[in-house]
Amino acid sequence: MRIAVTGGSGKLGRHVVRRLTEEGHWVLNLDRAGERSPGLVVVDLRNYGQVLDVFLGLDDRHTGFDAVVHLGAIPAPGILPDSATFENNMLSTYNVFQAARRAGIKKVVYASSETVLGLPFDVDPPYIPVDEEYPARPESTYSLVKHLEEQMAIELTRWDPELSIVGLRFSNVMDPEDYEAFPSFDSDAMLRKWNLWGYIDGRDGAQAVLRALENGQPGFEAFIIANADTVMSRPSAALAAEVFPNVEVVKDLDEHETMLSIDKARRLLGFEPKHTWRTSRTNPTKN
Repeated sequence: MRIAVTGGSGKLGRHVVRRLTEEGHWVLNLDRAGERSPGLVVVDLRNYGQVLDVFLGLDDRHTGFDAVVHLGAIPAPGILPDSATFENNMLSTYNVFQAARRAGIKKVVYASSETVLGLPFDVDPPYIPVDEEYPARPESTYSLVKHLEEQMAIELTRWDPELSIVGLRFSNVMDPEDYEAFPSFDSDAMLRKWNLWGYIDGRDGAQAVLRALENGQPGFEAFIIANADTVMSRPSAALAAEVFPNVEVVKDLDEHETMLSIDKARRLLGFEPKHTWRTSRTNPTKN
């Protein structure tokens, strides 16, 4: 496929561009940052005209895309004032979704967020492991935008029954060099309670994007994307009992099993994490 990746210069985006290219797809990175190269076009996603123009074609580069992967955004709360985060992320996503529709692109995969699940869980989650079945609980402006993006995707796919939009609710993206800090989390269960001790290796995040492009169906679906284990050496069941004593644990948890359920992504997308911090600390370059 010919695939546009917005935000391809970012932490997750670099993994996505690399994986899609390795799989034989033709990939163009659309970003405001990055080294000048044949694989990068500098685009302001807040400018609808620029987004539509590059989706329709670019002199000497391409004549259109088969799919869009939208990762470009302010990546977390607290980086910019709330109003700036809302304006940048909401407008950028609308422009990408709408321009894709106008350009006749029927396959869109984009970065939603684990934050819609209720992070930082100052209010207890309804049950553990959390999944996609309960209503969104945004607790920040950043998370509110992610929720509104999902609602927008629902309506746009209703308008166009052939359009497929997959929202990947990524957990905290990690690179192998980040794993050196993980053993320090064991001293205090509260340090990573805010996202139920979850993470996603950037390489597995890229795998999830690939699977969504391959297996996404018309309509909108959201999927939690996390690694199969937690950031902790301590057993998952013990962590849940200590930090969330009043929350029902709805399944028997394996020793280090994630509490961000990836069952739906496994079932419908064929997603299966291949990397874990427990081995990547000693073999950081293996894909």
